[in-house]
Amino acid sequence: MKDVQETCRIAVIQAEPVMFDKAGGLKKALRCIRNAAAEEAELIVFPELFIPGYPIGMNFGFSMGKRTEAGRADWKRYYDASLIAGGEEFKQLSDAARDAKAYVSMGFSERDAVNGTLYNSNVIFSPDGSWSVHRKLKPTGTERVVWGDANKDYFPVVETPWGPIGSLICWESYMPLARVALYQKGITIYISPNTNDNPEWQATIRHIAIEGKCYFVNCDMVVRKSSYPEDLETIDDIKDQPDMVCRGGSCIIDPYGHAMMSPVWDEETILYADLDMSLPAACKMEHDAVGHYSRPDVLELIVHE
Repeated sequence: MKDVQETCRIAVIQAEPVMFDKAGGLKKALRCIRNAAAEEAELIVFPELFIPGYPIGMNFGFSMGKRTEAGRADWKRYYDASLIAGGEEFKQLSDAARDAKAYVSMGFSERDAVNGTLYNSNVIFSPDGSWSVHRKLKPTGTERVVWGDANKDYFPVVETPWGPIGSLICWESYMPLARVALYQKGITIYISPNTNDNPEWQATIRHIAIEGKCYFVNCDMVVRKSSYPEDLETIDDIKDQPDMVCRGGSCIIDPYGHAMMSPVWDEETILYADLDMSLPAACKMEHDAVGHYSRPDVLELIVHE
């Protein structure tokens, strides 16, 4: 591993998205970036699909072999609120990262610039204005009726003063080989934008931090029943949801599997921490899953980038 900067000041944004609203979501994201920059954050992390929000509980009129026109109208509304990588909203986010002198990780619904498919994506903006996009390999469950499988941008990493960083989105972290694909690139910070507010997930994130000997950044969002626009065509999908649809639970786990702070539930907040970047290397003394504690002569992962 290359020498790295000793500490990383990180801000984990647990916030409520502005659902189905591209302009509103962008405005809120820019405000959060400015707030985190005021606290001297060097790495700022947002949840999965922060723009234009994760529509938990909606089915967009899909049933086995059938669709509805009301659901199609809501899907098109969500499509219109999604971002094109490199578009005007991207440029504003890139400028915000440059102004903040920070790396910014943002979950967003991506509109392909050529075809009509949406992708569940995450972008990392660098302080020099560049960016790197990762598309979710396999949308989970009925996410597949909204977003397509990644067709590129599988396992990008970004070189930072703290070593390579990368992301896997939500249940991608349950794909063992996907995790190893990141470990093989030497990541020191594993970013996980997600909507997993279940207790079992808290066990998963500790395991991954220990397995990869990296910091695990667990970034979830808060979604309330009141988050949804009242004029959705399929608003009845939401009526049986609890008042707090997604409770958050954001936190950071160190490479020993220890929580740097307790998960935060049911509120918007920004979590700040100073990461000791000596730990990812120091922890590998006894266990390096892709180094001395591996058997490449017996087990081999082939990644088709």
